[in-house]
Amino acid sequence: MNKQSKYKICRRLGSGVYEKCQTQKFALSESKKNDQKKKGRRKQVTDYGKQLIEKQKLRFTYDLKEGQLVKYVNNVMAQKGINIYEKLFQDIESRLDNTVFRLGLAETRAKARQIVNHGHITVNGKKLNIPSYKVSVGETVGIRIQSVGKVLFADLSDRMKDSTIPTWLSFDISKNEGQVLGLPKMSDGEIFDLRSVFEFYSR
Repeated sequence: MNKQSKYKICRRLGSGVYEKCQTQKFALSESKKNDQKKKGRRKQVTDYGKQLIEKQKLRFTYDLKEGQLVKYVNNVMAQKGINIYEKLFQDIESRLDNTVFRLGLAETRAKARQIVNHGHITVNGKKLNIPSYKVSVGETVGIRIQSVGKVLFADLSDRMKDSTIPTWLSFDISKNEGQVLGLPKMSDGEIFDLRSVFEFYSR
């Protein structure tokens, strides 16, 4: 997806969807447009419209295809006695590509997925190139030894200084590997209106 398309999606769904839109330039541009909108008529958003926006926000943030998100939602809804909102968040947040992003090994989720696809990541010491793989508590996610010296990770030490790792993960720069300490919590990551997501798919 090109940069222009991402900006259009950010304008529709919010700046948090893509990292490229989380800049002062984008925020200033949106502020000017919002001021102009306030002077004109405000569009009324229907319940369906709100649900669609939240569904799309979740899908684009994690770069999921529609079929992938439907599968996650259906799997969660088939389970009983659980908090479906927390469970959906945990399942998506625990994806290997997102874990690589959260560990600070990639600046964006798209780049994290590319890194995984190209075989630069290991899980428990074994190369794994499946972005959708769900990491479990106790597993180790690291950089493949053969990939450590590549340009992708050349400035990793400097990047890690500015990286904020969520509480369910830890990273040891001396070993180039991270540990899954627990389950993701919604308070540690992205905030979505997951109720609206389930309502959208329950129609």
